[in-house]
Amino acid sequence: MTVKNNASTERVTPATGGLSWKASAYLIGALIGLFLGLLTAYLYVRASEESASKGPTKIKTGDAMKLSLALLTLIRQITEIGSKS
Repeated sequence: MTVKNNASTERVTPATGGLSWKASAYLIGALIGLFLGLLTAYLYVRASEESASKGPTKIKTGDAMKLSLALLTLIRQITEIGSKS
C-alpha cells in the first residue's frame, strides 16, 4: 500500500504480518555487525598465534585512534546513504 504525500515524495507502509522496514534494517545491521565482529576477532587471534610473540601484543593508542577514525568514517558514509532521497 502506498500513501502519496505530494507529487515528489512517497511513503511505503509495510504489509501486515511482516517486519517493518525499521525492524528489518536493525536485524540486518545486527547480523552484519555480529558476523564482522566474529571474523575480525578470528583474524586477530590467528595473526597473533602466527607471529613469533607469546600471545597478543597490546594495541597502541595511535592504532586504536586510526581504527576509530576509520569506523567513524564508515558509519558516516552509511548514514549519508540513508539520507539520500
